Amino acid sequence: MVTSIILINAERTRINDVAQELAGFDGISEVYSVSGKYDLIAIARVKSNDELANLVTNQLIKVDSIIKTETFLAFRAVSKHDLEAMFSIGA
Repeated sequence: MVTSIILINAERTRINDVAQELAGFDGISEVYSVSGKYDLIAIARVKSNDELANLVTNQLIKVDSIIKTETFLAFRAVSKHDLEAMFSIGA
């Protein structure tokens, strides 16, 4: 499984529409509206680097209201939720 974080700038009047459109893409598991330098963060979970390349270079480019993207590959996930499950005795 390949996980990536995609930071997105979109046209201001279309941020919600872009988020809804992205949420419908195969491979996009979550889309967050955020504060800061970027408008949206999309989490992509796909089977291969080729699928990620297709998503980023062929699918996202079709969304006219996206101005800029920056994609990060996740190497490892470390989460409080994972740690709780690992040390849980059962509830």
